[in-house]
Amino acid sequence: MNIYKKISADGWQPQQLTIKDVKFATWLAFFAWVFAVYDFILFGTLLPEIGDHFGWDEIEQAKLATWVAAGGAVVALTVGPIVDRLGRRLGIVFTVTGAAISSLLTAIGGAWGKGVLVGIRSIAGLGFAEQTVNATYLTEMYAAINDPILNRHKGFIYSLVQGGWPVGALVASGLSALLMPIIGWQGSFIFAAVPSFIIALLALKLKETPQFQIHQHIRRLTEAGQPEKARQVAKDYHFEYADHQRTGLSAIFRGTSLRTTLVLGGALMINWFAIQIFGVLGTTVITKVHDVSFESSLWVLVLSNLVGYCGYLAHGWLGDRFGRRNIIALGWMLGGLSLATMLYGPADFSLIVILYSAGLFFLIGPYSAALFFFSESFPTAIRATAGAFIIAMGPIGAIIASMGATSILSSGGNWQTAALLFGAIPCFISGVIMLFAHHVAPQSVK
Repeated sequence: MNIYKKISADGWQPQQLTIKDVKFATWLAFFAWVFAVYDFILFGTLLPEIGDHFGWDEIEQAKLATWVAAGGAVVALTVGPIVDRLGRRLGIVFTVTGAAISSLLTAIGGAWGKGVLVGIRSIAGLGFAEQTVNATYLTEMYAAINDPILNRHKGFIYSLVQGGWPVGALVASGLSALLMPIIGWQGSFIFAAVPSFIIALLALKLKETPQFQIHQHIRRLTEAGQPEKARQVAKDYHFEYADHQRTGLSAIFRGTSLRTTLVLGGALMINWFAIQIFGVLGTTVITKVHDVSFESSLWVLVLSNLVGYCGYLAHGWLGDRFGRRNIIALGWMLGGLSLATMLYGPADFSLIVILYSAGLFFLIGPYSAALFFFSESFPTAIRATAGAFIIAMGPIGAIIASMGATSILSSGGNWQTAALLFGAIPCFISGVIMLFAHHVAPQSVK
C-alpha cells in the first residue's frame, strides 16, 4: 500500500494524488520554467541592444550584469524558506508571477537609470529560483505517486521539465531575432510577460504534495502543544520527527547535510562562471571572439540550444542508469573542454556552431540530473531551503565571473582570454568538485 494513502492514528490523511495530477504538474512545471528562462535569458541576449540604446559601453554593460546577478542571488535565496513554509504549489505561483513582473518592468526601467533597472532585474531572481521549486515539487510528487514506470524513468521525465532551460533560451533567441525588427527590445520584454501571467493563474489548480502536507500537519500539531500526536503522525508516515524540528537556513549546515550543502553549492557556483559567460553573455562572447554579427550570433544560440535540449534528455536518461552524480561530473568536464576548443578554434561559422553546441550540450544538459539530485539529497523539511541556497550560489558565481571578465577587459585584455579563465576552465573544475558529493539511492527518497 502507498504510505501516503494511509490514515494516521489521529484520523488525518493528506489530500490524495492521481497520475493525472502528476501529469498536469509535470506539464505546468515545464512551461513555468520555459517562460521563466525566457525572461532570464532575454535580458542577456538583448543587453548589447539595450546598451546601444542608452549609450552604455561594454564595460558598463558587464558591470550592470554583475549587479543584476547580485540582486538576483539575494532574491532567489529568499524563495526556499518561503516554499518550505507556505508550500510547493504557492511557490510556483509566486516565482512565475515574479518573472512576469520583472519582464514587464524591464521595458521601461532603463529610462529611469541603471539603479532602477538593477532592482527590476533582481526580481527576475524569482523566475530563476522557479527551477528549485520545480525540483522540490516534482521530486515529492513522483515519490508520492509511487508508479512503477515513473520510478524507473523519473530522472528522464524530469529532464523533459528541466529542458525548459534550452527551450526558453531558444524562445528568447528566436523571438528576439523575429520581433526585434518589429517591436524593438522594449516590446520584446512586454511580450515575454504575457505567458508567465497565464502560467501563474493555471498553477492555482495544482495540488500540494503529500510530503509537505504531512510536514505542515506535524508542525501545526507541535505548535498547538501536541508533540506526542505530532510524533505519532511522523511515525505513521515513516518520517523522522527530529527532521521537522530542524528547519530554516541554519539546518542545511548541520549533520550530514553540511557536506552536501558545501559540495553542491561550491560546484554550482563555479559552474555558473560558465553559465554567465557562455549562456547569459553568449552573444557578446561570440561576436567579440570570432567577429560574428549580432544577428548571426542569435542564430548560433538558436541552433546550439536545440542541441542543448538534447543534452538535457541524454543526461536525464543516463542519470537514471549510471547515477546522477557521476553523469553531472562527466558532463561538466567535457563541457569545459568543448568551450575552450571553441574559443581558440578557427573562426569558421560551422565549426563555431558545432563546438558551441557541444559545449552547451555538456554545460546545461547535466542540470536535468543536477536539480533532481539536489532535491534527492535533502529531507522534506529543508528540501526547498537547501535547493534555493545551492541555486543562489549560481548568481554569486555569475557575479565573480562578470567581475573577472570586467577586470580583464578594463586592463586591456579581450573576451577570448576572459571567457577561457572565467568560463571554460571553471566549467571543468565544477565537474571535478561534483565527484565529492554523496551518492543518493533514488529509492531512499521520501
